[in-house]
Amino acid sequence: MELEDVLARVESRLEALGLSAHAASLAAKKPDAIRNLRRAVKNGDRRGITTETLVALAPVLKTTAAWLLEGVGGPEPGNLVKVVGRIGAGAEIQPEFEQIPAEGLFEISVPFSIPEDAIAFEVEGESMWPRYDSGDVIICWRRGEEASSVVGREAAVRTHDGRRFLKRVRRGAIAGTYDLESHNAEPIRGIEIAWAATIQAVVRADQWKRTSHADRAYPVR
Repeated sequence: MELEDVLARVESRLEALGLSAHAASLAAKKPDAIRNLRRAVKNGDRRGITTETLVALAPVLKTTAAWLLEGVGGPEPGNLVKVVGRIGAGAEIQPEFEQIPAEGLFEISVPFSIPEDAIAFEVEGESMWPRYDSGDVIICWRRGEEASSVVGREAAVRTHDGRRFLKRVRRGAIAGTYDLESHNAEPIRGIEIAWAATIQAVVRADQWKRTSHADRAYPVR
């Protein structure tokens, strides 16, 4: 860790956010943190700041401790995720009939950092109520997982014949097949799964809305 580089990153976030060093330090409950860092850099003192202090400063500076410490990632944590299609909770969704543009249907912002691999689907149907409502958005990882690893869990799945479902996955009666269970609908049995991903987060239907831009949506405040 080079203190000069750490200070440069801290200063850049202060400038971007229009914060004073004193205000940021107070908000992080580390009243002298940035002043001490500046002093350490000036005096060549290698003990200028601790990782614990950077962790406290990061949310105030709207960045990550990893970026402040080593410049890892971007200065701002990613919190936009593309909704790349709809997923059936009762309804059958066949992607080829949705005519989804390559960039997805729209984007939503979420109040937490997410990896670049994140994608989202809008829930359609009521078979997973009360766990999920139609209009909720689920977030999962694009790379997916082996179907066998999501057995017993709720997951987004794409079947071998191209349908997309939000269901709880169980092993099927025949090796290599799976049963898809709902909370209030009959199970779908003997399905071959081409892609599956565990649900990582849910944004409720009343917590996001589309803006005037067709390709973007944001949480309701």
